[in-house]
Amino acid sequence: DITPSTNRLEASGRARHDGPGMDTPILRLASERDAPALARIYAPSVIHTATSFETVPPGPAEMLARLRAVLSFTPWLVCERAGEVLGYAYASRHREREAYRWSIDASVYVDARHRRHGVATALYTSLFALVRLQGFCAVHAGITLPNPPSVALHESFGFRAVGIYAAVGFKLGAWHDVGWWQLALRDRAEQQARAQLRLAQHAR
Repeated sequence: DITPSTNRLEASGRARHDGPGMDTPILRLASERDAPALARIYAPSVIHTATSFETVPPGPAEMLARLRAVLSFTPWLVCERAGEVLGYAYASRHREREAYRWSIDASVYVDARHRRHGVATALYTSLFALVRLQGFCAVHAGITLPNPPSVALHESFGFRAVGIYAAVGFKLGAWHDVGWWQLALRDRAEQQARAQLRLAQHAR
């Protein structure tokens, strides 16, 4: 298993679990060569569940385009063991308009064979540490309901429910609600004071 307390970010950009053996999982920034694995892990959520509201699974080329877009703004991490990608997590813009620039969304997907082994927890632990360093104020997660495991994962990190979009998506022959959860990353009053100070300095 991977436990957050033993993850560490190395100078190479990798996070690893201390311990012997080549089969020890590592966390690292995703690279372009990961696109096929990302597509493979994501596809079952598109095809078989309402977890994703997409209906056609993106192939490696599309996942590569998405990876490039995300990495220009926020981290995309993978968990890898012995060359196999077990899961991934990334942060992305909450909305495109400028006033949303302090807010991001987060997603995590783990290969079905490797769930319940701490992969999602390890990925989120490192992801949230990185976006805090970037200065973001809040991270959000949209969860198609019901999904008790996902709700439990997010609430274990301190996310709190902030609202529900009722019957917002139709997939697999049914209407689905989407709940939204939010995690505060820093004191927004402090962030506001810094922004006001910068504005005052530029006005001089």
